[in-house]
Amino acid sequence: MNSFSSQRAGRAGRPTREQAQARQGELLNVALDMFLDRGFELTTMEGIAAAVGMTKRTIYARYPEKSALFLAAVTRAIERTATAPDDLRAAESTDIETTLIAVARLRIADLSTPEGVRLRRIVTTESYRFPELLMLSYDRGARPMAEYLADLLRRHDSAGAICVERPDMAASLFMTMVLGGPVRLIASPQAMSPMEVDEWVQAAVRLFLNGVKTR
Repeated sequence: MNSFSSQRAGRAGRPTREQAQARQGELLNVALDMFLDRGFELTTMEGIAAAVGMTKRTIYARYPEKSALFLAAVTRAIERTATAPDDLRAAESTDIETTLIAVARLRIADLSTPEGVRLRRIVTTESYRFPELLMLSYDRGARPMAEYLADLLRRHDSAGAICVERPDMAASLFMTMVLGGPVRLIASPQAMSPMEVDEWVQAAVRLFLNGVKTR
């Protein structure tokens, strides 16, 4: 079969893996949009099916309940806004202060994208209905950075530049310090300007390092 015949077969027959993955992504994107616009209660599987151009039977075969589709859509959004470990390592330098500032800026930038803002809103509004969202958000979104930071602090502790008895705890404390203000205010009328975010990050990093640097 030549390439043209293969393409025709792919269009006329079963979808390719790439096409199936694209349709799955489209379904989750549309579902997330509708959950955001209408809330979980008012969003229906029928409405999602009509919006994405699928049959209800097809969607129910993948997600037997609306809650399963909701969690799948939110999980995908969390994973897409997670800061990749490769990006964190690429931002690293020999100077720990420079590195901490760079990785903090990366994480805030990822959480400040339109998708990141939408995700924060839906996690906040629906966590009472789905308590697992908060842990899911940490495991799939924040954990990669926390693990990277713990390893970074451990390495600098071994080199004698800082003194950190619990790198994992110190990493969590650092993330709370550096992300708390900017991220909490991202979607509010009091959102920080880029200059204010940068000032916050630098002040938080200096304060953190003052507590862990060797005397």
